[in-house]
Parts: sequence; C-alpha cells; structure tokens
Amino acid sequence: MTRPIHCPAAPTRRQALALLALPALAQAQAEKALPLSRSLPVELAQALAVRQPLVLMASLHGCPWCKLVRENYLAPMRTQEGLPVVQVDFGSQQATLDFAGKPVTHESLIRGWNITVAPTVLFFGPGGRELAGRLPGASSDFYSAYLDQRLADARKKLAG
Repeated sequence: MTRPIHCPAAPTRRQALALLALPALAQAQAEKALPLSRSLPVELAQALAVRQPLVLMASLHGCPWCKLVRENYLAPMRTQEGLPVVQVDFGSQQATLDFAGKPVTHESLIRGWNITVAPTVLFFGPGGRELAGRLPGASSDFYSAYLDQRLADARKKLAG
C-alpha cells in the first residue's frame, strides 16, 4: 500500500515575503559585524599592503557602546571604504596570533595591552607598533571626530 505524500501548505504571502527578505537581512547583519582576529601578522600585512593602519577594536559581548562603535562607525568604514578592521573580545578564549606570531587568546592580548575600557580602538602599523593614541569608550558626541583624527594621525605616521 502506498502512503500518500504529504505536502505542506503553501506559505502565506506574509511568510513568502519574510523568506525573500532573509538574504537581505543576513547581508545587513554581516555588514554590521567585524571579523574576529585570527592572525595579527596576516591582518597587519593585509592592511599595510593597501597602505592603511590595522584598526583593532577591543570589544565586550553585550556592551551597548561596543555595538554603537561597531555598527555605526567601524563596520561601515570597513564595508564602504575598505578600512582594515578586526575585533578582539574581552574574556574570549578565541585563538589568534600576536604580532610576533605566538598563539594567544583575545583575552590575553587585551590584558597584555592593559586595556580596561570597552570599547577601545587601536591603530597599528609595521611591527605591531601603535601609530595613534588609543580611543577608549564611546560616550562622546564628538566620537566621529575623535575617530577620524586618530585615523588621520595613524595614516600620516604610516606614510611618513
């Protein structure tokens, strides 16, 4: 005896539209994310190859200021301008390589750099040297100007 084939009901118009929107939603979320560091020497080499500093954001999971900086400043600069940006996370055991090529965790990098405020944005050049002052926190009305100035300082040192 053959069994009847069960075919689910056709999706409603609302469900169909929601399914069509999923790829666009996924793309929008990806554009707001920053890649996690996996190898600082490789990430730095890629940044220097395009004559840019490597911008690194020290972030804390669930931090609203980190989300603000990531989604409104760094991720758009990465997608629209090609700015080389990576993220390391407070408390994370995510593996990466430090600038000397030694295996470390994100947490150990943050501790080693004496970072105590999330978010903190750093700007690196040849040899893993910091090219501009760190940008800690995000609660200023002038954050964009501070970020632009530090990025300009880093680019100037890199070019000089």
